[in-house]
Amino acid sequence: MAPSTPLPPVARETLSTPARPELTGGRRVGVLLSHGITGNPTSMTPWGRHLADQGYAVEVPLLPGHGTTWEDANKTTWADWYGRITEVFDKLSAEVDSVVVGGLSMGGAVALRLAADRGDQVAGVVVVNPALASRRKDLLALPLLKHVVGGFPAIGNDIKKPGGNEYPYPKTPLKALHTFVQQWKPLIADLPRITQPLLIFRSADDHVVDSSSVPIITGRVSSRDVTERVLENSYHVATLDNDAETIFEESAAFVARVTAPAADVR
Repeated sequence: MAPSTPLPPVARETLSTPARPELTGGRRVGVLLSHGITGNPTSMTPWGRHLADQGYAVEVPLLPGHGTTWEDANKTTWADWYGRITEVFDKLSAEVDSVVVGGLSMGGAVALRLAADRGDQVAGVVVVNPALASRRKDLLALPLLKHVVGGFPAIGNDIKKPGGNEYPYPKTPLKALHTFVQQWKPLIADLPRITQPLLIFRSADDHVVDSSSVPIITGRVSSRDVTERVLENSYHVATLDNDAETIFEESAAFVARVTAPAADVR
């Protein structure tokens, strides 16, 4: 089988902006956003730029095996993706006073994993259509299928808004997908370790991630500050869809709130 055509360079463009404490009351605040499997920073960059305009240091990295060809993704694993995110998180944490993490789809699972692992180093979590469960029966066959066929049909560009394009892979790499699915049970088991404020955006009509993930999250995290927002006019890639401004504005307000200095106790 001939290799697939590489994605255009725009799919590999990351975002990295410095903090502007003059816009945030003198505090240096960072936000780390992760894209999902088969995606790339294109789906996160408009969100990141909106947050950067508020004065936040923003990092939107490219995960290993992404932004090129789906065959490249099949050579990488969850450990590679999470390793990249933790590397960027450590760098950002050293430069700012507090960090909020967020992500789309698999990126939401990455953000939740980071919150569970890093505790109070993470000030808050924002996820959009997070994926850590599925009712799809064909996923049960991944251990075998990944050795028989390289990829499933594409799951990208589930966008209701005309003209939207996240430059996804044309196929879903099964070896890579399997390493992600294998992380669901450990992550679900560790959700009670998450105590940070949590903002969840969920599309009412999502053709990629079904409705099973969000109830698991809200039912198991230990966070006392949990907000769930239903997006009525967007599909899976809501960060590029009709409700994008809602995500941008409400997440910016969330970041401002959860990173505000604690009130003086007198």
